[in-house]
Amino acid sequence: MLAVIKTGGKQYLVKKGDKIKVEKLAGEAGDKIEFSEVLFLGSDKEVKVGTPFLKDAKVEGKILKQGKRKKVTGVKHKAKKRYKVKFGHRQNFTEVEITKI
Repeated sequence: MLAVIKTGGKQYLVKKGDKIKVEKLAGEAGDKIEFSEVLFLGSDKEVKVGTPFLKDAKVEGKILKQGKRKKVTGVKHKAKKRYKVKFGHRQNFTEVEITKI
């Protein structure tokens, strides 16, 4: 069974046993988490599409770890003004294992 969930302003296609990295969620490693914004459910026999979300559908997962991604850098530059600034940051993430759809 497949599902499309929405979290952190993004959509993820998941199935049972998948490990996904999503925007940071509250909780510690080992905590259970529930995604109630399910957009799509599908199997070999039937397909359900929400408008925009499915009622009474949820996806459950377990938090594996909290962490930071690799550094993303950028540069600001103004021509002929001797102005150049390099900047960067590391985005926080939560790794989740899908346990039940």
